[in-house]
Amino acid sequence: MDAFQRDLVALLPRLRRFARSLTRSVTDADDLVQTAVERGLARRSLWRPDTSLASWMFTIMKHAWIDETRSRGRRGAVTAPPELAEGVADGGVADPLARTAVERAMERLPADQRLAVALVLVEGLSYAEASKVLEIPEGTLTSRLVRGRTAMMAELQGLGG
Repeated sequence: MDAFQRDLVALLPRLRRFARSLTRSVTDADDLVQTAVERGLARRSLWRPDTSLASWMFTIMKHAWIDETRSRGRRGAVTAPPELAEGVADGGVADPLARTAVERAMERLPADQRLAVALVLVEGLSYAEASKVLEIPEGTLTSRLVRGRTAMMAELQGLGG
């Protein structure tokens, strides 16, 4: 296994977490990770070693998800119901109840805010990297991130008081 493949394997947990942010479904997330990895391997020659493999793969995943949702729309298929969704919060939240509350707050965000929060706060991408993945200006990313954080904080504070 070469360095690219090793780095890609190490990236799998982050790809899976981001896929759950996109799909809100464990099964769909697994399928999306597989599709993204297949595309990444097939397009390996397009990756520049001086760039972030994570950002490159997140971009591939986002485009694969767009392709999938368009395809579902054409087929008239529906996504899994929200109650089957698995949360995407990082396992660093020690209290299971708090982790569940964070996951639910994140699930309630509009997609644009949820993806900004997932890439910057959960995956740790820089604003520049995340704006490239989402193909939006950094200012737009910042606005979405602020709105997402504010909404999550308001919901979480409402639970505690």
